Amino acid sequence: MRRRAGGFSLIEVMVALTLGLVVVLGITQIFITAKSTYLSQSASARLQEDARFALSKMIQEIRMVGMFGCLTTDAITYTEPAIAGEFANPIRFVRSADGGTQTLTLISADVGAAGGTPTWTIVTDCVTSARAYRGARVAGSGEIALPVRKLVYTVENNQLMLGAGSAKAVLVDNVDALEISFGVASLASDSAVSHYSSAPNNPATIRSVRLSLTLKDPEARVRNQTYNVVASLRNRLQ
Repeated sequence: MRRRAGGFSLIEVMVALTLGLVVVLGITQIFITAKSTYLSQSASARLQEDARFALSKMIQEIRMVGMFGCLTTDAITYTEPAIAGEFANPIRFVRSADGGTQTLTLISADVGAAGGTPTWTIVTDCVTSARAYRGARVAGSGEIALPVRKLVYTVENNQLMLGAGSAKAVLVDNVDALEISFGVASLASDSAVSHYSSAPNNPATIRSVRLSLTLKDPEARVRNQTYNVVASLRNRLQ
């Protein structure tokens, strides 16, 4: 009696191949999804880190706006008339007519000792006299020298830059928008914010600055991310 030959039939082989293909496709899809999730999370984390770096730097300098020494601005003697004009409006935000360029200008006391040559220096005895000079200055006996710097932040061509002219340095790329509004007091003598305005009439009434920075992923792996923060000015602008 002839024995039946062992092995698989064509149908069994086709079924096995189909099941194997389904399993491989499922595993492949899992890896693709995991990779896509990883790339999205990495892109989101990178945007968060860029926003944290830019906003923390801007906040630190905004808080020092209007810090012109231990005496009021009325006590300062200006060695050049132009310095008085700059100090009278130490925080400004300008948007170009087409909206393509935004500029935030701050006149702020230097933060740290590694800032390079200051724009101005205020020499004061913190009692009766204070003098504002252009550039660096050495304090005399019984005086202190406060370095003051003009900082210009510009948003242009989807980049946040610090500096002016050819000295601009890129801080953050992939900027979709930077919105700035100012917390304004009703009177220059008030300390509480009554409302927010994008163009306050009197710099002396500014009490805080609200920053809204929107960043985008160039690969479009995540939606545009918007980060909001409010910085209170430590010094009244008067």
